[in-house]
Amino acid sequence: HFHTHHHPLSTTAAAQPEELPLPSEKLQHERHQTESPASEAPLVRSVLGQLRVSSVTPNSVQLQWSVPEGSFDSFMLQYRDAQGQPQALPIDGGSHSVTVPGLSPSRRYRFHLYGLRGRKKIDHVSTEVLTGTEEQEDLPLPSEEQKHEKLQTEAPPSDTPLVRAVLGELRISSVTPSSVQLQWSVLEGSFDSFVLQYRDTQGQPQALPVDGRSRSMMVPGLSPSHRYHFHLYGLQGGKKTDRVSIHIITEEPEELPLPTEKPQHEKPQTEVPATEATPAQAVLEELRVSSITPSSVGLQWTVPKGSFDSFMLQYRDAQGQPQALPIDGGSRSVIVP
Repeated sequence: HFHTHHHPLSTTAAAQPEELPLPSEKLQHERHQTESPASEAPLVRSVLGQLRVSSVTPNSVQLQWSVPEGSFDSFMLQYRDAQGQPQALPIDGGSHSVTVPGLSPSRRYRFHLYGLRGRKKIDHVSTEVLTGTEEQEDLPLPSEEQKHEKLQTEAPPSDTPLVRAVLGELRISSVTPSSVQLQWSVLEGSFDSFVLQYRDTQGQPQALPVDGRSRSMMVPGLSPSHRYHFHLYGLQGGKKTDRVSIHIITEEPEELPLPTEKPQHEKPQTEVPATEATPAQAVLEELRVSSITPSSVGLQWTVPKGSFDSFMLQYRDAQGQPQALPIDGGSRSVIVP
């Protein structure tokens, strides 16, 4: 879920940097209301319901809202991160909840949710959230057996036979050097929500809340060739009642370490001389920056001659870890979030 939002997130953030700095609530709300007065378009008036917090961990928040009247094409969540940098998260118009990951513990965040028609902001609601303290985590993660027994005894089946919910096996549906897609089943009963916990490469505990109807999730931002231990908890009434775990080793990094540019560029050119394979020769033109925000970059390129099956963008992240982004052969641009 999280992963699918990355590309549009950056696109929108890049396309509309002017929205931030975030304004004071009152003014902003009044301005949106006057932009499309009900009298002009009584049939299409759309209204956002209150923005509520459905779950909070030390480094993530799950928000939900309603649309009591009309409908929106899409939503946009805006907030400032721990460094004070504006962040913008585009959300599908059919969604009524979102998980915001990558937050800092014990910190107050102000979230602004905008309802959009086309590219115009029609309505706006806000809320303040204080993230949890690191002590609230169940981590350090315990050995499996002890933890599982404790959870089971917290809600003995004899006490609540009607609402007992049981998690099925946690499985890997796909793995790359920097992400993992997990899936699971619910064998019995139902959960209000789930939370996935693991330690990142720096050993910091991470917690990602997941909607109770979800049966899969994407975990991005991992490091290549690294062993991770994921714990999925099922929650009922705010209480963790069951848990399943899995060990995963991410894939090896792509061909990188990254070489120095010049020699690498010359080598492929000489490997495929034009005389040997004239019809199949394909040429890449200059790589250009089309947009830039504090947390993303838009790149563009051209193919003046021939065609490629696909492209691969490689770079090192802020921690110096190699990252590889595969791109469709028909594409001529990419957003790097």
